[in-house]
Amino acid sequence: MTMTGYFTHRDCWKHEMGAGHPECPQRLDAIEDRLLISGLGLALERREAPLAPLVDLELAHGRMHVAALRGLSDGLRDEIEAGGPTHAQLDPDTSINIHTWDAALRAAGAALAATDAVLAGEMENAFCAVRPPGHHACRDKAMGFCFFNNVAIAAKYALERHGLKRVAIVDFDVHHGNGTEDIVAGDPRILMVSFFQHPFYPLDWPLSNAGNLVNLPVPAYTKGMEVRELIESSWMPRLEAFRPEMIFISAGFDAHREDDLGQMGLVEQDYAWITDRLKDLARRHAKGRIVSCLEGGYNLSALARSVEAHIRVLADV
Repeated sequence: MTMTGYFTHRDCWKHEMGAGHPECPQRLDAIEDRLLISGLGLALERREAPLAPLVDLELAHGRMHVAALRGLSDGLRDEIEAGGPTHAQLDPDTSINIHTWDAALRAAGAALAATDAVLAGEMENAFCAVRPPGHHACRDKAMGFCFFNNVAIAAKYALERHGLKRVAIVDFDVHHGNGTEDIVAGDPRILMVSFFQHPFYPLDWPLSNAGNLVNLPVPAYTKGMEVRELIESSWMPRLEAFRPEMIFISAGFDAHREDDLGQMGLVEQDYAWITDRLKDLARRHAKGRIVSCLEGGYNLSALARSVEAHIRVLADV
């Protein structure tokens, strides 16, 4: 059996952006419940996510971005003590409460700790059940429910701190991982492959034509078999030629047909198939090393079932 790590922390439940917001703490509850009911949780090596060091956040983000978020958090705490609002709004979709700073550090910290553990050979792969998500967070901007780019930070960390030469980032969220692209575009050490519904959020973000990116924009109502064909024809040849030494996954499950935040038609079996293709690639080129981080997925039942399918393949159970 593959040893698969499962990284999370209770701080990730404390961040919330207001009643009715789709990126809610109940997302993690749904995943935990599914792991318990299915028995899959027993097959995983559970670890608590540490707080990410600020110096590691700055591998992917500008120092001023990190400082600004910290300052916003400290300012909000002062406002609350004075009887002010409980949230500070960054954009129409994205706000912080007094717990967001720690939750965001835990989310990035999970990705870093998972990278350390996988590279140390303590586990073959890992899944980070964290929030806030990260793939819309740009080098110098928080947006789209995201504050720090967990996967981009971990990918840069593997290169800069562990001395890897080539890593791949795979993004299968329904939304374009514009933040990850902003951070890694043009870096020949990183190959980023993705599919996403287009046109869709973020609408005003131009798609980069950098040579280390394989963008697959697909129309609404695209189904799983069409996505599988695109992956085989476009992702896999580039990934095979690149021979990554480690694979990082931005695991968004909002392309599921039951998810109202997207309009694509994937089901659990599609996520299992994608994971299996990536796991096969990792075993041939990367000693099996994969770190997967939760991104989107807002229909709680579909999210939980899809994460289970994803982890079952990672863990060989």
